[in-house]
Amino acid sequence: MSRPVTLFTGQWADLPLTELAKLAVEMGYEGLELACWGDHFEVDKAAEDEAYCKNIWDILNEHKLDCYAVSNHLVGQCVCDPIDARHESILFSAMDVWGDGEAEGVRQRAAEKMITTGKAARNFFNAKPDRGEFDAFPATVNGFTGSSIWHSIYAFPPTDQAYWNKGFEDFATRWKPILDAYDELDVNFALEVHPTEIAFDIASAETAIKAIGGHKRFGFNYDPSHLGYQGVDYVKFIRTFADRIFHVHMKDVWWGHGDGTVGVFGGHTDFADPRRFWDFRSLGHGDINFEEIIVALNDINYQGPLSVEWEDSRMDRVHGGTEAAAFVKTCDFKPSAIAFDGQFSDND
Repeated sequence: MSRPVTLFTGQWADLPLTELAKLAVEMGYEGLELACWGDHFEVDKAAEDEAYCKNIWDILNEHKLDCYAVSNHLVGQCVCDPIDARHESILFSAMDVWGDGEAEGVRQRAAEKMITTGKAARNFFNAKPDRGEFDAFPATVNGFTGSSIWHSIYAFPPTDQAYWNKGFEDFATRWKPILDAYDELDVNFALEVHPTEIAFDIASAETAIKAIGGHKRFGFNYDPSHLGYQGVDYVKFIRTFADRIFHVHMKDVWWGHGDGTVGVFGGHTDFADPRRFWDFRSLGHGDINFEEIIVALNDINYQGPLSVEWEDSRMDRVHGGTEAAAFVKTCDFKPSAIAFDGQFSDND
């Protein structure tokens, strides 16, 4: 069978899980990637309460939906970032992490919460009933890492490699204990490679892996939309990190559609501003070549879900979400089990 098509619930967190589950089925999805905000997956409850985990599975099973990953991008962002008022706004479902807002305290509490997220994921997937074909897919937490050096993306004031290396060292110091805890729990962490993170392209992803000593629990939630508009080869990314693609987001983006007013850095404009050089688009409406992605995923034998992260400021989200589910099912295909030209010769 083809890979399951799931919906990342982060952009739908205004809807209760019971309501979203029903809607997801109507839109054509086979599972949910549960965000750790809204009421979709409450980390502290899931880490301690087996009945809570079973209740989520009851909701999913009622609608014949599956789940393969939980995602805690918002807390993960706070582990390495320089903390400011914007971080308080993204911690609306984890205000205990914010506390008094003192920066180092926020970072330390965020790291602790990410370990708790690993425990919650382990408990949740242990509670899964009636396991099926894709249950070999490992327990996965998707998220962000934050970065102490993203603000230096443009090298002025003059910035040398020693300065950037300190940022990767900070990342390693803060994330190795989290990854070690995940190893004990048998859980993978999948960074969504993304501007503002410690890894935002192929080169920085390679450096991040080196910084944490190639830790086996550190991999990637592959999302081409954050690579294409930068000019990064998003298909090469799959082949470069074949053994570290832990989860896949299906999200589209276009670039080169602005009026020349705004460049790749965004011009401090809002999404959907027609002047922008790039913008996220509903699947099939952007410039990402998904057929090449599917071929590469087949080549590396990725067998996990294809999770739609739906973002398009120009389109009604239910229309877009429905269209996106159908798009993924159309573009996905199984690899061949035979050599296409094997019938042209006699191998007896």
